[in-house]
Amino acid sequence: MNDVPAPPPGTDGLRRPGDAALTGLGLGPAPLLPSDASPHSFPDGGTWRTEVPSVEGPEALGVVLEESARLDVPVHRISQGSGVWMLTDAEITEMVKGCAERDIELCLFTGPRGTWDTGASVRTDSGGAGLRARGHDALAGCVEDALRATGLGVRCLLVADEGVLWTLHRLREQGVLPADTTFKVSALIGPVNPASYAVYEQLGADSVNIPSDLTLAQFTEIRRVSRAPMDLYIEAPDDLGGYVRMYEVAELIRRGAPLYLKFGLARAPGIYPYGRHLRDLALASAKERVRRGRLALDLLARHGADGGMAPLGTRLPGPLNRFAISS
Repeated sequence: MNDVPAPPPGTDGLRRPGDAALTGLGLGPAPLLPSDASPHSFPDGGTWRTEVPSVEGPEALGVVLEESARLDVPVHRISQGSGVWMLTDAEITEMVKGCAERDIELCLFTGPRGTWDTGASVRTDSGGAGLRARGHDALAGCVEDALRATGLGVRCLLVADEGVLWTLHRLREQGVLPADTTFKVSALIGPVNPASYAVYEQLGADSVNIPSDLTLAQFTEIRRVSRAPMDLYIEAPDDLGGYVRMYEVAELIRRGAPLYLKFGLARAPGIYPYGRHLRDLALASAKERVRRGRLALDLLARHGADGGMAPLGTRLPGPLNRFAISS
């Protein structure tokens, strides 16, 4: 009498929350369309990886590593948001070492941003140029951060400016930056249509944050023009909208693969740029992000959608489309 009906045919093994019970009441969802599914994956065949963002220094990293081991949350990438310039060489080296010991990719944010610059336009209602690097000196600062970070062993860099991305990609192609360096486009400038997403890939992006409010259909539209990995907050910080999409995570993977699941936090104060005056908040939020990851992974497992995770330790995106670089 209490048996839950099997999920409807055509779901490819993916069950969305509540599907079986609602189907038993005649309220089941429309069948999933194979044409909506992404045809892409990571080079190893995996469709999703995990990321813990806003890990602002060695102490927060230690909290994440300890908590992820305790809760059995697999972590592919750890990212930091304050910037390379907010860390000493010793701190960067410690973070590189800590991530290497667990075979986790470490991603640090590059250089000066418009929101911390002297320009007044970012304080206006329009937001002006936002996070983008203002002028030659800011561009040079981002390059300096990239050279310094990669020299200390960092192999993933966050960027929030198209010109910075193209410049760093050209330096990678020239061998000035290590060939295995990857570039991740910040959610703060994330593209919202297929054409702009494809442009970021062509400019050198190896993964691209997209806003958490894009519709499922828009995921499919992007995947029809680009295979560059997506980064997606399944719970977005308040300054990015505070959206919580945990119950859609299986369908987000199906449509958006290859996809990084980012475990963000809504209703948490901002911590950029981080300093020890924000220590308690940074450590508590780092710990809670891992717990949010456990909740998302449990949800996937309960609905038979936890397969397809890329092997731990994998980080490269595979072949991507790039604009030609003139000599």
